[in-house]
Amino acid sequence: MAAAEPLLGARTLWELVDRRAAATPDHTILSDEHGRHLTCAELRDEIERCAAGLFDLGIRAGTTVSWQLPSRFETVVLSCALARLGAVQNPIIPIYGAREAGAMLDQSASEWFVVPGTWRGVDYTAMAEKLCGESAHGFAPLVVDARLGDPGFPNADPAGLPEPPVPADDPADEQIRWIYTTSGTTSLPKGVLHTDGALLAAGTGLGYALEFQAGDTIVFPVPWAHIGGPDGLVALLTWGIHTVLMEMFVPARAVELIREYGAAYTGGATAMYQALLAEQRARPDEPLVPTLRHFMGGGGPKPPELFFEVQREMGVRIVHGYGMTECPMITNGSPSDTDEQLAYTDGAPIRDCEVRIVREDGTLAAPGEEGAVRVRGPMLFRGYLDPAQTAEAFDADGFFATGDLGVVREDGHLAVTGRTKDVIIRKGENVGAQEVEAVLYEHPSVGAVAVIGLPDAERGERVCAVIELVDGAAPLTLADVQAHCRNVGLSQRKWPEQVEVVDAMPRNPTMKILKFQLKEQYS
Repeated sequence: MAAAEPLLGARTLWELVDRRAAATPDHTILSDEHGRHLTCAELRDEIERCAAGLFDLGIRAGTTVSWQLPSRFETVVLSCALARLGAVQNPIIPIYGAREAGAMLDQSASEWFVVPGTWRGVDYTAMAEKLCGESAHGFAPLVVDARLGDPGFPNADPAGLPEPPVPADDPADEQIRWIYTTSGTTSLPKGVLHTDGALLAAGTGLGYALEFQAGDTIVFPVPWAHIGGPDGLVALLTWGIHTVLMEMFVPARAVELIREYGAAYTGGATAMYQALLAEQRARPDEPLVPTLRHFMGGGGPKPPELFFEVQREMGVRIVHGYGMTECPMITNGSPSDTDEQLAYTDGAPIRDCEVRIVREDGTLAAPGEEGAVRVRGPMLFRGYLDPAQTAEAFDADGFFATGDLGVVREDGHLAVTGRTKDVIIRKGENVGAQEVEAVLYEHPSVGAVAVIGLPDAERGERVCAVIELVDGAAPLTLADVQAHCRNVGLSQRKWPEQVEVVDAMPRNPTMKILKFQLKEQYS
């Protein structure tokens, strides 16, 4: 199969939408689980009509609009319509509650808050009205629960639309058009400031890494309000990749959609890989989806053993990546990488991204030496809403301190080894939590694991493993876990000294395990 050809040169998201519609007007670019489809030209036209409807409501270039919507056609169209107008948009993941949403509305000084009415049993209209009443600056709630073209969805004749904002010739002159939110795993979310150019650079880099083939289809189960939303949107528009949206990730339904559309890619996070592997194990006699070639995603560690399990049992390779809200794409695996590279690293830096590993004294680490991960490039955010947080985040060379530890190998691939704050100091020696987690995941009874440090009068910190078992597995004891560590050759100083078995890990909306909650629970 021939490689897909990218459509390059756009400087804004709207320009990319418009160029794609002109290049392949009749190509189906979006489908959804409800059987709806949009061609590239239809997507552009829907965006224009929605932009006109929003313009009639008073939304202009520079107007700040928060939206908390599920992954639907309507969300993609509304978000692109805001980009067409040059508005500043603040996407909020639907699973966030009033506390997190209210914090972002206040921080970003939003003038509008778009919600989906009632969705999955949550009355977002009531929440929006309550937050509006409590807001110090006030905003206008806008309920969008109608489908494209139906009464209630913003829609007007685009003939009266103003011209799109002129793209900046110099990236330094780009306007802030996006306020994304951090995961908020330890505190209220922070506002992360992005430009169209940053999101275009990230999504384009992702597309190059994934090496799309002409005719590929992706089933996309990640919340569109997540930073992965524009990553996916830019990649699919740049390469013309047919994308199938899911409002919520339900493993069995994802399998149905992958089969129905003959998808080559799906994924989003390690927990999704594990869930689809479980679906395969429930039907071991045949490949779950013969067309599926790759799981893609990021958002947290990928145990090496999981790569080999998925490849062996499903015939699928994991092309995992590494990024964060502040830098949507940093590294990513590629289909042309070796199995060893895909299993044991987080990929090579994407196009135009610089990765630097720094020792504690600030000097550059040698290849293969662990240190703090810092990044620089056009996909990097432009700062936080709080200038003080921005000042602390960058070094003198303009590199962003990610808060992660990692190693850049001789082959240029990055292996993220843990968080700078995820190192357990036991009897004065460092124990990397992620290394121990990778070892424990190899145990056949372990479905998910988090290794945390707990206060200990004798050791300073002791190593505690919190384990979620695979379905039907017998409970694991501390002796079982330590025997496994001995058998695989893990240094005894790194062995867990406490084991807790849980029914389900606490996770945030992007499926990251909330270690701070586990530490609070077991300290």
